[in-house]
Amino acid sequence: MKLPNREYALVSKKKIKDYLLSQIHPVGRLKAKFFYSVGFDQEDAESLKLLLLKIASENDVINVISSKYGKKYIIEGAIQFPKERSVLIQTVWIIEHGKKYPRFVTAYPV
Repeated sequence: MKLPNREYALVSKKKIKDYLLSQIHPVGRLKAKFFYSVGFDQEDAESLKLLLLKIASENDVINVISSKYGKKYIIEGAIQFPKERSVLIQTVWIIEHGKKYPRFVTAYPV
């Protein structure tokens, strides 16, 4: 199964810069440590956004979890990082109750 309405998936650049690549965010800093180790930094936010969207559009959903906010879709995919290595990451997307389009929640290494 593919992510519903994946062609309209939303990834906020702020979410990437202030969370996923933030070395000071209470939760995000642990993920940032990983992304920095494979060659990403704050300047690569747009590139990372495009890679996350590519995972959402090309790969199958491996799990669907219902929450009080909506349905979360888990998708794994390999992406090429700046240090020229491919790493498998897991991404989480949500379609909130009453909404149609998936929004990026988080990503981490598998």
